[in-house]
Amino acid sequence: MIKTTYHVGYFEFDNLEDAEIFDKYLEVFSKEQLDVIYSGYQSKIDYTIYAKPEFEEAEMIEILNGLEQGLDVSWYAKPEYNSEQMAEIREGLESCLDVSIYAKPEFNAEQILEIRLGLEQGLDVSLYAKPEFNYDQMEEIRYGLEDNLDVSLYAKSEFSPLQMKEIRIGLKKSLDVSPYLNPSIDYKEMLRIRLELQGNK
Repeated sequence: MIKTTYHVGYFEFDNLEDAEIFDKYLEVFSKEQLDVIYSGYQSKIDYTIYAKPEFEEAEMIEILNGLEQGLDVSWYAKPEYNSEQMAEIREGLESCLDVSIYAKPEFNAEQILEIRLGLEQGLDVSLYAKPEFNYDQMEEIRYGLEDNLDVSLYAKSEFSPLQMKEIRIGLKKSLDVSPYLNPSIDYKEMLRIRLELQGNK
């Protein structure tokens, strides 16, 4: 049986439809993007989902990876996400997490990571899955949740990550942190007060 193949650039296809689609792509995408799109064709997935000029090569790869795993890439196959954000959302989908909590463009990749780690640990991430917290603040709140501390005392955006750390350590050591539970107190002063409280225990 003779098998017909179609050549477009340096790509080879076994059907005319895909060959014609790729013929139009040659003038639109870079070589690197075309390679990722062709990988989708070879994997027999719907590469048209990411064969869009608004997606960079790295973003296309994240969508391709998700499609190859049978994930619902509609959560992140959007131009408002960069490849790092896409990767974090994809990893959440792989772990069967509720990505709706953090699949939001207002969260950067580092923030998404902190929320994803919390979800994987079964923590109540609603206490810090808020755009007003940077990822360092999110991390301090997550650490507190891991230790079953009352993070509501310091899960406030006006506290810097270093201030949060001093409050968290104080709570972990069962100290009365009220003497330095004030965002106007510099973290170094918080440290001084905490050490003094520890010495008085």
